[in-house]
Amino acid sequence: MKKENIENMTRGWFIGPFEPSVFRTSNMEVAVKYYQAGDQEHAHYHKVATEITVIVSGAVRMSGQYYYRGDIITIEAGQVTDFYAVEDTVTTVVKIPGANNDKYSAEEMI
Repeated sequence: MKKENIENMTRGWFIGPFEPSVFRTSNMEVAVKYYQAGDQEHAHYHKVATEITVIVSGAVRMSGQYYYRGDIITIEAGQVTDFYAVEDTVTTVVKIPGANNDKYSAEEMI
């Protein structure tokens, strides 16, 4: 067995085309993300990847809708979303396929 720590991974991404990663692949990306209340990401979209986010703990607002522990949100390629941590939150995120540099500002769509 081999042991790693999420703190050593790139922004929580531990599977995918990252260095370091515990399993390097371009087929998918997997991360555990920790957010403090008030953390946010501006509106963005992916041209290639579908992103699946599981709210492990806490609460978030995405595109004006609230999600809580246990909710699973699927964001298809081309769909715009933003992100706001309503409270301290932990998420698990899966992106399929793995697509580095596939995050675009929603302002680019205008």
